[in-house]
Amino acid sequence: MITVGSYEAKTRFSELLARVRRGERIVITLHGTPVAVLAPVEETSTRPYAEVIAELRAFRRGRRLSGITARELIEEGRS
Repeated sequence: MITVGSYEAKTRFSELLARVRRGERIVITLHGTPVAVLAPVEETSTRPYAEVIAELRAFRRGRRLSGITARELIEEGRS
């Protein structure tokens, strides 16, 4: 992981992005203090909607709101 000052990062941004694209992580500093990290975006796997819905239904099974309604929860969240 390399460290680059904010001014240098600004002037060499395109070059730094190319390095990040190749998998490098770059720490950007401001007056010697790390303030940000340029890093490749992590791949996310998408799951089929049907699988997620089935998981939610399984999670919901056997769980109750214990006498409070969904409407009351919504109103509580608004206050």
